[in-house]
Amino acid sequence: MLQVIHVSKRYSEDRLVVDDVSFSVDKGQIYGLLGPNGAGKTSLMLMIATLLKPTSGSILIDGLSAPRDTLKIHSQIGFLTTEVKLDPLSTPNRLYDFFAELYSLPKDKIAQTKMEDFNRFGITPFADKRIVDLSTGMKQKVSIAISLMHRPSLIIFDEPTNGLDILTSKQVTDYLLELKEQGRTILLSTHIFQLVESLCDRIGILVDGHLVAEGSSEELTDLTGSGNFEEAFFKIYTEHHKE
Repeated sequence: MLQVIHVSKRYSEDRLVVDDVSFSVDKGQIYGLLGPNGAGKTSLMLMIATLLKPTSGSILIDGLSAPRDTLKIHSQIGFLTTEVKLDPLSTPNRLYDFFAELYSLPKDKIAQTKMEDFNRFGITPFADKRIVDLSTGMKQKVSIAISLMHRPSLIIFDEPTNGLDILTSKQVTDYLLELKEQGRTILLSTHIFQLVESLCDRIGILVDGHLVAEGSSEELTDLTGSGNFEEAFFKIYTEHHKE
């Protein structure tokens, strides 16, 4: 489904943020990208979402590649990052309809998916309230609903539970597992070890732009001789990070 092949990104002569990264994610898998701030996770996700051009290497999504197949790729991916900012003076209703039109969704389908998504995340009572008046958790749920309205086959989430309370985080993680059961492919970046362990089939650890280890949480724990996955991550990070 997703193939990242020897991808690098250089912003300047002395700033290489992603260095020769390769990995693949099969249909119906959740793949976690784990690493400290500045490791290259967001840059890598932006390249996969076609919002940033790799300096070298290639990215295939179901055999499609940018820039040749950019429009087709956009119809197959949903991308959510903490950097997404909703129009503060608009409402969930208006925003949902606006983006649905951009995706050229049929009007009868828009009404159906909106009802499903708003009911799932408890957005319905707030559908006509201004975004500026919503809680952080409700804004995040509106963002998730909008990013998945076209039912993409590849979902790219950068810190989807960032700033959310326990109950809202549980709603989001349960939904990710449901999407996996539907056969959708999910690329997930997070700093939360428990989330990685409970959700991800495979994990890639990024350190200073390099993919330095890959496997399930159990495999990485065994590989490092650690007592748990969190301990394994810090061993891997310490081994590969250069001051």
